[in-house]
Amino acid sequence: MSFEWIVSIVTEYWPLFLKGAGVTLLIALVGTIAGAIIGLLIGVIRTIPEPDKGWKRILLKIVNSLFSIYIEVFRGTPMMVQAMVIFYGLAMGFGIHLDRMMAAFFIVSINTGAYMAEIVRGGIISIDKGQFEACQALGMNHWQTMIHVVLPQVLRNILPATGNEFVINIKDTSVLNVISVSELFFITNTVAGMNFRFFEAFFIASVIYFVMTFTVTRILRYFERKLEGSDTYILAGNQMQVQTAEDLIRKKRNR
Repeated sequence: MSFEWIVSIVTEYWPLFLKGAGVTLLIALVGTIAGAIIGLLIGVIRTIPEPDKGWKRILLKIVNSLFSIYIEVFRGTPMMVQAMVIFYGLAMGFGIHLDRMMAAFFIVSINTGAYMAEIVRGGIISIDKGQFEACQALGMNHWQTMIHVVLPQVLRNILPATGNEFVINIKDTSVLNVISVSELFFITNTVAGMNFRFFEAFFIASVIYFVMTFTVTRILRYFERKLEGSDTYILAGNQMQVQTAEDLIRKKRNR
């Protein structure tokens, strides 16, 4: 590895590397947000209590079966294969020619949605059953219970897993080079082909990937700590008890 070559490549091609990094971050961000929304909807639907009988029970079973197939297929196959099948398969089989960036957003979103669906479902199941029973006693239906009681807690609990998906997507966008999306890996491969200095070019790319993932991880950890609150808080009831105890001590000393 030549340090002079690294400096030369960075100096000459830094706009291309910057563009590739920007595209990578954009695809990862949009895909993670869209995937989280998909996972949220599927997770809520999959936790709907089954009716005792009737067409609603049959419909819910069919919907849950379709969601299970979707989750298993997209969690059980590599994103690179999914990109090839969706982008080229739609073009060859149905004559649908997707824009490469739109295809990238779609592929990352549905892949992330499959993982987020299970994360959300696990988060909902982890909520104490007593809260569901209390909501039923108040006359709230499943959707009202989710929106007003359960999901605010779930969103807070799954934030670390969602952030982890974002970091994974930053790295996994590299597989989209198979459909010629101009993300960081594709740009790096192009630059390396111009100079035939593959090691130096990909060393620069690895540094950029590390900087992006490290920065995103630190930002997410900051927000997680903010949501956790202070480590030295005192519950309102305990604060009242402490105040009452202090008042009794003062009265006893004044006697």
